[in-house]
Amino acid sequence: MHELWSRRVWRAVLFWLCLGLGSAIPAHSTTVTLQDDRGKTLVFEQAPQRVVSLLPSLTESVCALGACQRLIGVDRYSNHPVQVRKLPQLGGGMDPNIEAIVALRPDLVLMATSGRAADRLEALGLRVMAMEPKTHAEVLSGLQRLGRALQTGQADQIWRSMHQDIVALAAQMPAAALGKRVYVQVSPAPHAAGEASFIGETLGLLGLQNIVPRSMGVFPQLAPEYVVRADPDIILVAQSQWSALRNRPGWSAMKAVQRERVCAFTPEQNDMLARPGPRLVEAARWVLDCMKRLKL
Repeated sequence: MHELWSRRVWRAVLFWLCLGLGSAIPAHSTTVTLQDDRGKTLVFEQAPQRVVSLLPSLTESVCALGACQRLIGVDRYSNHPVQVRKLPQLGGGMDPNIEAIVALRPDLVLMATSGRAADRLEALGLRVMAMEPKTHAEVLSGLQRLGRALQTGQADQIWRSMHQDIVALAAQMPAAALGKRVYVQVSPAPHAAGEASFIGETLGLLGLQNIVPRSMGVFPQLAPEYVVRADPDIILVAQSQWSALRNRPGWSAMKAVQRERVCAFTPEQNDMLARPGPRLVEAARWVLDCMKRLKL
């Protein structure tokens, strides 16, 4: 088990480093051409200085890249780092305040591909960059492209730091936790974080095994009976959902419930876990701390 886990970690090391090699910005050019997650080509002849972000993970990425001072407005859910809480709130990704956004005269609007109003904002003359990462590769690629657009030149450093920190945390996982089967619920529907999601991949790097395989997608909606049959060793779920979850038919017989092997996260911890951005390391640290507290 330890040998298998070590091989997985070193494969991840090579993966992260190879992605990082592609994030360098040409030294003698300020014109950057890239594609967002819609496949739309964006050309930046100079770095944007007035940025609106309508997705918390993109807000955090802008700040991680050293460009927090360029943000002039954010969505209602962006709350990290602390300084963004003072910025004008412009609705959410699904209900953005178009008039307020236009009034701020941004030279770049960041939003999720699932968000609404991209076409309308573009019709009003604004430049929109849409990204919605769901895997580690997409998280890193998104941060890389955002770094190129902002021309900060810091993406490589962020990759290396994140890689080093997660590998260091993985080395601290209790031996009893390695290989344990986990279930992560991300919404009451219930939707789970599958093995292929950025959450699932973080757990995999830490040596845990997801009960939702890659073949089921990144965040599949599950029948409650699926989790009962899978009988995970450990459950990760929001504190607000746990009391209702444990009373579902059949759940009282599951190992994780009987042995109280549950990591229940607060709203603040959920922000770390559910946002595919630079705080993946903080999410991994919280999982590690929980594994150390459980009776495994």
